[in-house]
Amino acid sequence: MYGFVDTTETATNQGMSIQTVYNGINLDEALTDDEGSFTTLTVAGRGNLNRRINLIDVEGRDGSIETGNTTTDIRTPIIKFKITDKTTAGFRDRISRLKDMAQGNRLKLEFTDEEVFYYATLSELEIPEEESNDLVCTLTFICSDPYAYSNVEETEDLTDISTVNNEGNEAVSPIFELTAIKPATFAMVSNSADEYNLVGYPVDEDGHEEIVDIRPSIFFEDGRTLDDWATTGLKVDDYFNDITGSMTYDGGGIRAAVYGSSDRMHGPAVIKELPTSLQDFEIVTNIDIISDRVADNFRAEIYFFDESMNNLGKIGIKDNSRSRMRRVGMGRAGEYRGGGSGGGYVIGAHNYTHDDLGTTTLMNMSVKREGNLYTFYVARWRNNRHQTTLTSTYRDSAGRYGGRLKYIQIYLGSFKDRTVPRRLRVNNVEVFELKRLTVDQTPYILKAGDVVTFDHEAEEILINGEDSMRLKDFGADFFRLHSGYNQLTVSPEDTFETYLRYTNKYK
Repeated sequence: MYGFVDTTETATNQGMSIQTVYNGINLDEALTDDEGSFTTLTVAGRGNLNRRINLIDVEGRDGSIETGNTTTDIRTPIIKFKITDKTTAGFRDRISRLKDMAQGNRLKLEFTDEEVFYYATLSELEIPEEESNDLVCTLTFICSDPYAYSNVEETEDLTDISTVNNEGNEAVSPIFELTAIKPATFAMVSNSADEYNLVGYPVDEDGHEEIVDIRPSIFFEDGRTLDDWATTGLKVDDYFNDITGSMTYDGGGIRAAVYGSSDRMHGPAVIKELPTSLQDFEIVTNIDIISDRVADNFRAEIYFFDESMNNLGKIGIKDNSRSRMRRVGMGRAGEYRGGGSGGGYVIGAHNYTHDDLGTTTLMNMSVKREGNLYTFYVARWRNNRHQTTLTSTYRDSAGRYGGRLKYIQIYLGSFKDRTVPRRLRVNNVEVFELKRLTVDQTPYILKAGDVVTFDHEAEEILINGEDSMRLKDFGADFFRLHSGYNQLTVSPEDTFETYLRYTNKYK
């Protein structure tokens, strides 16, 4: 049976079925109000497939010869839209707002009628002759990456041997996160006999090599045994610091219960003797800060002393600005030395001052001494990786700071009557002994709880968020998951809890 349409019936407005979203902003919604509107009409070019074919013409031969691999050319989505406003001034303002929203390079371009996105950069905004405040215009984007990506990230828990189905029609770059459940000398993921990524040192199968821990943990504190720390025998940089107030454990780390008062920098300090003295060592700390007022002032410092309470140095973070939410890293070998050199700071205001790290910052700091070489490191910990990093060294050629490490001290302070952060907390402090390898020894690079990230998209390897590309095997590579089924292997067996992330990719 056929149906017939009454041609005299008044059409109803069903609304457009497609809208444009760029860099997370729905243009149809953001540019529509009581005074005017933006309406996506059509999209062209997003489904096109252009292939680059390398051809060589041979004289006297029909056709051409194809050489090399065929590759995919750029994608060029063209969006036709209608933009209106009640006034000419409002129309110009709406166009100006559109230009601001369309700025940026390789940002996500999405359309509400499909579940994929494109990485796109605006190439052209074409506006016809402005005869009215109601015009049909076009936006042309360039997708230098010609592929479409799923809006839904695929995630899977892997066993030592797993089969993963990449349902996209293109190979993708995966991200593997391996959490060690026991110590390991290496970590490896592979997709076939010749596609693998590996960090660390596999042990020779002949059994001649000894596996050793060259970085054993000697001391760890996260505040739970804070009552065992002493509040006497303390030493801070006394050129402008006072020790006042008291410390407390808040369930997440060590912070000041009371700062006390003084007309100088002041706050509480606690000190702890290590179970053994160390010649070569590493000290690692995480400092957690929530400071949302520019007037806040603070410093969080870890001092370290030898057996005679000589100051071997300190690491820490401070905010010394009245008008900025500032993060200044501090790393120093020995006592404060004053003068134009910056007081002997290897890391300090001269090379690590940041006003753009946000109100909430988790900072990771460490210092290593191997022989007479001090190595200081500072980074912001964000999204499970270290960012805004700096490594700097100091060689104690004169041997002034070569005593054996014996004491650790925590100091939290603020200047005069300045406001203090909502949170200034030392989440933890850990001390490691550094040992040297001998012949026929293979070191553990991971302990239980450590996380190895093989990021095949960014082409980086992280251990606990820190760049560890120096440990990458020479023959290893950042392989892809092929379209269809992939058999993945994680080694060594029974060592990791493995998590896989990837985004399906389409022509």
